[in-house]
Amino acid sequence: MLAIRDLCKTYANGVHALDHVSLDIPRGMFGLLGPNGAGKSSLMRTLATLQEADSGSATLEGADGKPIDVLRDKDAVRRQLGYLPQDFGVYPKVSAEDLLEHFAVLKGLTARAQRREVVDGLLKQVNLWDARKRKLGGFSGGMRQRFGIAQALLGNPRLVIVDEPTAGLDPEERNRFLNLLAEIGEQVAVILSTHIVEDVTDLCPTMAILDRGQVLLTGRPADAIAALQGQVWRKQVDKAEVAGHEAAHVVLSKRLVAGQPVLHVFSPDRPEAGFEPVAPDLEDVYFQRLRLHARQAA
Repeated sequence: MLAIRDLCKTYANGVHALDHVSLDIPRGMFGLLGPNGAGKSSLMRTLATLQEADSGSATLEGADGKPIDVLRDKDAVRRQLGYLPQDFGVYPKVSAEDLLEHFAVLKGLTARAQRREVVDGLLKQVNLWDARKRKLGGFSGGMRQRFGIAQALLGNPRLVIVDEPTAGLDPEERNRFLNLLAEIGEQVAVILSTHIVEDVTDLCPTMAILDRGQVLLTGRPADAIAALQGQVWRKQVDKAEVAGHEAAHVVLSKRLVAGQPVLHVFSPDRPEAGFEPVAPDLEDVYFQRLRLHARQAA
């Protein structure tokens, strides 16, 4: 549905935000994982027509089945696109209903009866109908994000982009928001850009890992996890031993359990006595790719 080929972007300060990024993004939820500075937001902003790429191509399948050149036919892309940026600002003294009506007019819904029907339907879909008369300044973080999704769905987009949408949400609001995204993903392509591995594990049939502007992995999370079977090892160690293990092994993660560090290490064979095999998860996959990429770049 969205084909990205060799997309490059270098900023004036010399940072290579996108380094020959190529991805195929089908209908459904697509997770884009990466740490801060990986290039996720640069990719999202480029696809949302908010900045220019230096080179490469991106092609979106339109509602009529014809391809749209994302980098050149920006007006056509915007008619097919819903976008919820990382920092979504609202007018705090305006009600949810009134602001969504305003966005609907900007989106081209000028017929009052049709616009009213669409706005009411979206407010119900994102579970904000009962709060539609409230001013947005009194909304919780999760309510503001759900309002952000409502505005992103105006105009029946073919592609919805959400950038770090669950950052700062409490667990209940996060779950409500992710369930809403999953429902939307049944109909259209949704790119979920995040650094929260659990969000991708729970929601996304396909994914990619991005770091320093490069794609490190793409495919199904289950396949990536299966490829690590038998190569992740766990051991509880003394705090004084952590640095030595980090120098000797590819340490994927370390957590304090009852005050003692517990390490996850990537190795095809048992690293040393005391390490026990552990079933890998997507977090292990994520850190394995980042650690190996960092070693290659060093």
